Amino acid sequence: HRFEFRACGSSQNVSLINTVLGSIVAAQFKLIADRVEKGEDAVAVAQELLKKHMKSVYNGNGYDPAWPKKAEEKGLWVIPSGVDAILKFTDEKNTKMFEELKVLGPEEVKARQTCLLEQYLLTVETECKCMIDMIKMHVIPSCKASGLDDKGACEAGMKLLEDCLGQIHAAELQDAAKMCRTLRLETMIQVRKTIDELEGKAAPSCWTLASYKDLWFIDQNS
Repeated sequence: HRFEFRACGSSQNVSLINTVLGSIVAAQFKLIADRVEKGEDAVAVAQELLKKHMKSVYNGNGYDPAWPKKAEEKGLWVIPSGVDAILKFTDEKNTKMFEELKVLGPEEVKARQTCLLEQYLLTVETECKCMIDMIKMHVIPSCKASGLDDKGACEAGMKLLEDCLGQIHAAELQDAAKMCRTLRLETMIQVRKTIDELEGKAAPSCWTLASYKDLWFIDQNS
């Protein structure tokens, strides 16, 4: 049987990922070893575990939108986002596993969760503030230079982003992380669509942000 583990993000450190994967494997080997050392037949133990967990073996299209629902019906974990995964890190069963293996204590597990959430918050906040600056310093002046009336769309977009940041700053860490996920994957995408529509209407000579054409043919435009 084969197992597939997705590569982590380019800015992520692989050490914690390897620690988690190594701990999971070690915990299962310990479970098997304990049973065999108590007198159970090794083949019988392996057969029982294979039969019990065969539902996790899937050779279909993992990109099929219907697969997550099928996985849930099989009783498998479906964690849709990084934030949700981080929040699961301190679940009792996970904390117990790390402690029993003498890998991490409960306080260390909690500390790592806090660091991961704070890092996510900082990343999303930085990207959001960058987006606000780009609208203020490039999009609005470009629209004016092109004689394009955005009907207040840019100002409304900036206010929406600033309001979201204010709500995030006022929330507790875990709630703030969930709000950041919505901000990054929904609200900022919504504002981006508005900006893309304005770019399509503005005169290229007045648009001060690099277009896709500029980026694709940077060697010809530099």
